[in-house]
Amino acid sequence: MSKPNPATIAAQAAHSIDAATGGVVPPIQPSTTFARDRDYDLLNREYSYARYHNGAARIAETVLTQLEAGADAALFPSGMAAIAALFRTIPYGGSAIIQQGIYHGTSTWIRNYCQRQSITLHEIDTSDTDALRRLCGATSADILFVETPSNPWLKITDIAAAKTAATDAGALLVVDSTAATPILSQPISLGADVVMHSSTKAINGHSDVLSGALITAENSAFWQGIKTERDNAGTVIGPFEAWLLVRGMRTLPLRVHAMCSNAMKIAAFLADHPAVEKLRYPGLADFDGHATATRQMTGGFGYLMSVQVRGDAATALGVAGKLNLFHRATSLGGVESLVEHRHTIEPDSGIPPNLLRLSIGIEHADDLIQDLGQALGQ
Repeated sequence: MSKPNPATIAAQAAHSIDAATGGVVPPIQPSTTFARDRDYDLLNREYSYARYHNGAARIAETVLTQLEAGADAALFPSGMAAIAALFRTIPYGGSAIIQQGIYHGTSTWIRNYCQRQSITLHEIDTSDTDALRRLCGATSADILFVETPSNPWLKITDIAAAKTAATDAGALLVVDSTAATPILSQPISLGADVVMHSSTKAINGHSDVLSGALITAENSAFWQGIKTERDNAGTVIGPFEAWLLVRGMRTLPLRVHAMCSNAMKIAAFLADHPAVEKLRYPGLADFDGHATATRQMTGGFGYLMSVQVRGDAATALGVAGKLNLFHRATSLGGVESLVEHRHTIEPDSGIPPNLLRLSIGIEHADDLIQDLGQALGQ
């Protein structure tokens, strides 16, 4: 039989059936420890202690591995925990290259960590392929970390070109694909060594689980080191959270396609709205990264967009305050639409004070457009 399509992998949770009961829903096993017989052999050699063996997490990791066409996956209790695990592999005094203008929590933690570890850190606009190529040709690095589409600038990095540049620098290419999900983008097929997700977002999709994930292209010594450190340091996800993640992923393709469809309709409405100064969305033909996004994203351009309203911070906050269906909350990728005034959250990072980040959910597009229209003053 040929490899199933992503929709089949997700819907069947990688064909997970409860062996004990035949249940078509994977079970939750909350036990933290597992018994041995009178000869001190494990009753089930697959399970000894929850920090190493978590059945629900194994299922979630299997689904993610198959969706990303990788060799293995590892879950963490948050996206930031997954990023930290990667950067802790860089030796003291090493070097890293990261993309400018990515999620501020990522940038802030990496800067502080690199400073403590005397790691040389280069920050660059990786959507500028020529600039990235020049930097990587002139320096060596342990990791090249990119986020595409980026949050909240929606910049698109050419993953295949980034892999070539990373090879020149002797670096592993890590792609944060949170805003694309494995439904829209396959970074490993384009050359990425590791794919990272804040699976708190669209992969879970219901705003009720904190989780992070790494998926590797190769089951290498580097990868085994990450998994060993994760287990020994205890940065593991609990069984209930992993079970919720599996349940969320079963509808991932349906949710993502619905969110992308809504986002395109909303982008078309906002693109020429008189109250909008600038709209950032990869699906727009005049967006700087549209051509690259078209090559490396299939089935849609994502659910995330940034809108700069005409005016200042007070104007943007006023628009957000008038919205009735968009929840004023942080995060992204859930079934509910969210609006966030990013300048309030990160006032010193260069985010325009009139920018509103929209995470488009699965509500009816007409209702969301009507809500935006009345808030913008149409």
